[in-house]
Amino acid sequence: MNKAAPDAEAAALSKDHLRLWLRLLHVTRAIEGSLREWLRAGHGSTLPRFDVMAALYRAENGMKMSELSGALKVSNGNVTGIVDRLVGEGLIERRAVAGDRRATLVALTPVGRAAFAGLAVEHEAWVHGMLAGLDAGTTRGLIRQMERILDDLEGGEA
Repeated sequence: MNKAAPDAEAAALSKDHLRLWLRLLHVTRAIEGSLREWLRAGHGSTLPRFDVMAALYRAENGMKMSELSGALKVSNGNVTGIVDRLVGEGLIERRAVAGDRRATLVALTPVGRAAFAGLAVEHEAWVHGMLAGLDAGTTRGLIRQMERILDDLEGGEA
């Protein structure tokens, strides 16, 4: 048996993994760029603003600023300016946290919740259109593979 064959196969797989990584990165950047433009041109919004509202939409009772920045994986400073603008527009409100004078809770107002709900429906339709070339089986298979990669990463194996 030729021992060079497994090494050649491993090298080829390594190159394929590199190509896959570059392709994932390219696709992610392309979709994110299109999303940023869709939000800017169609909704006068930004992706960070959308992300803040989405996180608060999921947290019906609001979140501490530290929880919000943790959920978005950004610094408190990055979130503060966006929150300030959304408060000014009446889409978010700040609330005191009982027993913790240093903490502030932020939550969508009823107007903010309604505004985001409408945007979320449009966003889902936009994503569906963006990925319409993928059939159900391919979509579900890709989801499984991405979950597997995430599981490996979160398990410290990567």
